[in-house]
Amino acid sequence: MTGAQILIECLKREGVQVMFGYPGGAVLPIFDRLYDAPLRFILTRHEQGAAHAADGYARATGKVGVCIATSGPGAANLTTGIANAYMDSIPIVAITGQVRTLLIGNDAFQEADITGITRPITKHNYLVKDTKDLARIIREAFYIASTGRPGPVLIDIPVDVQQQDIEFIWPEEVDIRGYKPTYFGHPGQIKKAAKLIAQSKKPIIYAGGGIITSGAHHELKELAEKIQAPVTMTLMGLGGFPGTHGLSLGMLGMHGTAYANHAIMEADLIIAVGARFDDRVTGRLDVFAPHAKIVHIDIDPASISKNVSVDIPIVGDAKNVLGQLSEEIKEVPDTSVWLATVEAWKKKYPLQYKDDVKIKPQYVIEQIYEATGGEAIITTEVGQNQMWACQWYKYNHPRTFISSGGLGTMGFGFPAAMGAKIGCPQSLVFDIAGDGSIQMNIQELATCVSNKINVKVAILNNGYLGMVRQWQELFYKKRYSYTSLYNPDFVKLAESYGAAGIRVTKKEEVRPAIEKALSVDNTVFIDFHIEPEENVFPMVPAGEAINRMIGGMA
Repeated sequence: MTGAQILIECLKREGVQVMFGYPGGAVLPIFDRLYDAPLRFILTRHEQGAAHAADGYARATGKVGVCIATSGPGAANLTTGIANAYMDSIPIVAITGQVRTLLIGNDAFQEADITGITRPITKHNYLVKDTKDLARIIREAFYIASTGRPGPVLIDIPVDVQQQDIEFIWPEEVDIRGYKPTYFGHPGQIKKAAKLIAQSKKPIIYAGGGIITSGAHHELKELAEKIQAPVTMTLMGLGGFPGTHGLSLGMLGMHGTAYANHAIMEADLIIAVGARFDDRVTGRLDVFAPHAKIVHIDIDPASISKNVSVDIPIVGDAKNVLGQLSEEIKEVPDTSVWLATVEAWKKKYPLQYKDDVKIKPQYVIEQIYEATGGEAIITTEVGQNQMWACQWYKYNHPRTFISSGGLGTMGFGFPAAMGAKIGCPQSLVFDIAGDGSIQMNIQELATCVSNKINVKVAILNNGYLGMVRQWQELFYKKRYSYTSLYNPDFVKLAESYGAAGIRVTKKEEVRPAIEKALSVDNTVFIDFHIEPEENVFPMVPAGEAINRMIGGMA
């Protein structure tokens, strides 16, 4: 087989059903084989869109997402999507073409050192210099991407490696020296954690994206109900615990619920699972959770005690460790007083907004929630739209909230929705977008229409780069420096691509527009003209303690 044939054969054996990408000179041998390969190929209109679509596909399905681009500018255009997947621990395999091996390092046409460029933003990467190594490398790439703490892996394949003939040998086993993820927690540490839980009076479970990755949502719910501890989630953890459950505190952090932030600051025990104590959650580290002992469960030992010192580290897969911990717990704490305190905070500090005749973004999301019965897959762009989607839509199932967490990538939501819809064709997929962010990858309208990828997009159009404007209002004396937007007519733009467009300028039009969008068998842009200077509250100012929030209503 040629290297290109070996690649296609390996993808088939890895169970790959769909790829996203864009052709070019350095991947022509691969695309020639893709022409009649039994794989679905989605031609995106930009390589960044391909990487985000592969990412969205992976988040929605739990499978490895695959994207491909040519050398030089094509490969470089993938990097934002690769970095996004790396920050959020998403398994994707990115395949790039490269100039011929003899030309590498000679500044050849469309040459870029993509393995050097992506070394800090991939879990691992490869430059294939010999076709005989190709099958092994592809096998290893999928294994590394999907095991342990998942992440993106890049394979850079020179043109001559794609063209060379060699005997194909499929490596049945993968054995990488030095890469042996730990999947079960140490029994001694489990016992210590169970003892600490039994002694606690004010425990809280702090759940991150690791719950989603490991499929640990059932085990999390079982543990929370067994010890009667409230559960708060990171942005990446939303859907890992039912948002409508009585023990749910929703999201914590900079734009989390006030009661979640108060609870984690007053807790005497934090059980952190698959979360990394990032700065958006902790606020000022020197005053974070001053009364709490911390049990930290994570499959990545490098994440434990990286930001916050913990008392009981447990390395292992969240699903396995939570199962072990539930079995070990023989004595449960009395949390009745603690739960009463938490309920009082919920009543005192509810999420709220001034509901009047204007179109408020919170109202739009509430209506989307009601119209979809809370059963849609929601993707988001980044900014105010993202935070309102975290606050006002209740996620009861894992893999139903897809958003750029660590990198905060504008332009992520629309191509991610595309990937999610391809991975889950029977699911309703809704992208909640801002008028600034949607324009980052708006060209993927062509991809959706040409491939009949039926996604709905709610554009919360306030004429601003909303979150930046909010910071300028609160901290820069309303000096709105280059955050006011000139926008296209989103309805006409959608229609020009062959999609459907709906404009909403009155509150009473909101729900009918959503219902209409749901009834249309096409990609739909709904252009909601919302209150321009509405803010996301509560908000923790940068550098403040997590319970020092700016509240109120815009």
